Amino acid sequence: MDKQKVLFICHNHPAVRPGGAEGYAFELFEAMGASEEFSPIFLARTGPPISTAASPRPRTPLGTLDGAQDQYLLYTDIRQFDHFHATLRDKTVYTRHLRDFLLAHRPDVVHFQHTYLLGVDAITEVRNTLPNVPIVYTLHEFLPICHRSGQMVRTGTNELCSQESPRRCHECFPSITPERFFMRKRFIQSHLSHVDVFLAPSKLLLERYVDWGIPRERIRFEDYGRRPVRRVPEAGVRSRNRFGFFGQLSFFKGADVLLKAMAILAEEDSDAHLWVHGANLELQPVDFQEQFIALAEGAQTHVTLAGRYDQVRMPALMSQVDWVVVPSVWWENSPLVIQEAFLHGRPVICSDIGGMAEKVADGVSGLHFRSGDPRSLAHAIRTAVETPHLWEELHRGIPPIYDMEEHVTSLALTYDALVTRRRDGHASDASARSGEEGHVARTTV
Repeated sequence: MDKQKVLFICHNHPAVRPGGAEGYAFELFEAMGASEEFSPIFLARTGPPISTAASPRPRTPLGTLDGAQDQYLLYTDIRQFDHFHATLRDKTVYTRHLRDFLLAHRPDVVHFQHTYLLGVDAITEVRNTLPNVPIVYTLHEFLPICHRSGQMVRTGTNELCSQESPRRCHECFPSITPERFFMRKRFIQSHLSHVDVFLAPSKLLLERYVDWGIPRERIRFEDYGRRPVRRVPEAGVRSRNRFGFFGQLSFFKGADVLLKAMAILAEEDSDAHLWVHGANLELQPVDFQEQFIALAEGAQTHVTLAGRYDQVRMPALMSQVDWVVVPSVWWENSPLVIQEAFLHGRPVICSDIGGMAEKVADGVSGLHFRSGDPRSLAHAIRTAVETPHLWEELHRGIPPIYDMEEHVTSLALTYDALVTRRRDGHASDASARSGEEGHVARTTV
């Protein structure tokens, strides 16, 4: 029996620049390739500023990744990307290059992992070029909903936002009229209407997209599947006073909140010590960079800036800390670092909002603190260090992580059902109805 050809489309390749969503997408691609059922292809957008390299082939922006025949890079110019409408201005990327790629490979299923810097028009191009091929889309954050980098955090006040509308979005971006925000939503929804099934790795994200206008029958919960990890054994009994941060050094990730909490603990001469494993500080606004450096210097007796890390080193790095801190000030979705921590047997201290609170049970597998509050975080860290046997209790409460093999099996069933429906001619009618529902989804003012 021929293997099912699945095309994964992503905004970046982890070999070019590591990241959470692309790292998961590539793990899934590799797991599918190791199965007996699938012949996967990975297509990732690249180019400045993600990569400084230009296309190695002057007549086409497409090329293989280091000669791999199942991994491809699509080079685009970020200056051609319209962030507001989530589309490339150079439409030949879709109508010529992507179309030729689709016709050359003719996948049985197209699974979008992201369209950032690639554009939502890519979805419509797939539907136009391969009208009978199912389209699946994994939603990793809120970029289609929120113009502020998909964070759903208000400008100015940095308050959490739980509902978009043309009026509210205009308040965040006064130079953009409510009418333009109205049309932005309709434009993006028109392209998303071609998707057969959306996958949401958290229930919070699922409900947000239903409220935004995706019909409930076209979206379902499907967590990230993860492969088993090799744990590094611990050497003897030790105090549980070592904390780790893994991720982007940015405002939204709460890096400054964490350093402020460590400064409080440093003043108290606490035994807690933090290892910061993070990157891309240089990409942040200058004022945040300066604040971060000043805070790190102020708490340097209790903070070690460990710099970037390679995923291969994760078992060793996790073995060197006792707790993982996830202090994000935005909703998050299904943070992969929480899964990483649990896979390595590390309880998590996290903000009490969004996907973090959904994934970490307070007092069971970790501790919550009030989002954005350094004193609340300092209290949680203090509790972790000073409460006898708390680490052991929370360690026992860590839930099992969704296994990648189960994830592949679940996706296989989804793909098969969609292929059958399209082959039998039912999906096109359903998609048309769903698209109409998407266009008439309520819009609040």
